Amino acid sequence: MSFVNQSRMAFWVSVALTVCALPCFSADVAVLKNGFSIKHERRQVVGDVTRLYVTADGTSFVDVPTAEIEHFETASEETVSASPLPISAPSTKVPSVSPRPQVDLNQVVNEASGHYRLDPDLVNSVIKAESDFKVHAISRKGAQGLMQLMPGTASQLGVPNAFDPEANVDGGAKYLRELLEKYNFDLVKALAAYNAGPQRVEQFAGVPPYYETRAYVARVVRDFNKKKVAQEKAATAKNSSQKNPAHRSKHTDSGKNQELATKAPLSGTSD
Repeated sequence: MSFVNQSRMAFWVSVALTVCALPCFSADVAVLKNGFSIKHERRQVVGDVTRLYVTADGTSFVDVPTAEIEHFETASEETVSASPLPISAPSTKVPSVSPRPQVDLNQVVNEASGHYRLDPDLVNSVIKAESDFKVHAISRKGAQGLMQLMPGTASQLGVPNAFDPEANVDGGAKYLRELLEKYNFDLVKALAAYNAGPQRVEQFAGVPPYYETRAYVARVVRDFNKKKVAQEKAATAKNSSQKNPAHRSKHTDSGKNQELATKAPLSGTSD
């Protein structure tokens, strides 16, 4: 075996040992499979997640599914001197990592929407724009889970584990409801605040002039409206079929198939 191959093998063995270390107290960088990297002072494995402490005193951390971590690297001097991720101090409560049964996301959204008197279609559209329904999604800024809650926001909303679908959607729906009430149910402003923060909406007296925020608001509104238009068309077609029994009986099979196809599993009425 060549010296180069030996060196490579030694490197990967050291990486494997580093991953298994609990905890690690060096300034390292966690390289995720999605291409993002997170500089941290130390880390600790908690069940199926790895807790990355981004401040030396341990008050700020990010929980990342261990399976999403590609490898760890030693931080360069430039990386070490850089400021840590802007993450507020979350709850120090260790998230539950016991095995959970498969979650019915439709039911989760419906329950949270009913609790906070939101249209499930709206919550569904926000989830699609935020994470595309990926339970373990992590943004480059550290937002986590289905509705992309920052650790500090999650802590304030009482969400100990942002990767728990039920807790995440409940917290996100609660936050969305608070924003809607704050802006007199102006959906555009509420969505802008959800993306960029209420302080930015207040600073610019409306949607901030950020491409990301404006594209986000347009994406959610477009998806939400698309659902409503589809529901209206389905209701119109159903009413027409009921008013014309002869037509309905002539196309019984196709009518049933159309009805099943157009029934939205997350239908509901807005506030």
